[in-house]
Amino acid sequence: MNIETIGRWAFIAGVIIALLAGIAAAVGGAMGGYVPLLMLILGVIVGLTTVTEKETTPFLVAAIALLVANGGGAFLLVDGVLPGVGTGIDTILVTLAPFVAPAAIIMAVKAIYNIGRTR
Repeated sequence: MNIETIGRWAFIAGVIIALLAGIAAAVGGAMGGYVPLLMLILGVIVGLTTVTEKETTPFLVAAIALLVANGGGAFLLVDGVLPGVGTGIDTILVTLAPFVAPAAIIMAVKAIYNIGRTR
């Protein structure tokens, strides 16, 4: 198994874990204490192995959008109309944050290095 395959599986695992945490929160469950640490590790793996130089800018824009959407907690307002849905969406975003943030930091540092290297 090569490095890119490991990165792809880490990405898939991170998304699935975030979705399962959101579903668990929507039905009244709780996220385990090790989930954020696992997501952080998976995010580092994805940042180091998966995103190519060509994909850096779209990835960083998507990461910024996701992290900004995560900060507001606006989805919790949906719970008044559809109980559990807002909590589920908010939990998915909260779970994705420690997954996306390390990958975004790694990609930002790589981009800065590449800009400095070419001058």
